[in-house]
Amino acid sequence: MTSTDKFALVAAAMTAAVALAAPTAVSAAEMEKCYGVAKAGHNDCQTASSSCAGSSKVDGQGDAFVAVPEGTCDKLVGGSLEPKSS
Repeated sequence: MTSTDKFALVAAAMTAAVALAAPTAVSAAEMEKCYGVAKAGHNDCQTASSSCAGSSKVDGQGDAFVAVPEGTCDKLVGGSLEPKSS
């Protein structure tokens, strides 16, 4: 086996390892709105007091949400699938 063959074999093995370790993409249909967990300025959509994403005023604002993979919101401290009064 030549050094070029060895290099190709190592490169192929590394490519396979990276491909297997890469996270899988989650489709929008597999996401849910999680209210009350967004950091200030990091919400995904409008709130009762602001008109655009990224405009929540405080951490954990009850009417601000972030999209998370289904089943995740219930596991987050303060997370709710329904808006909360702020």
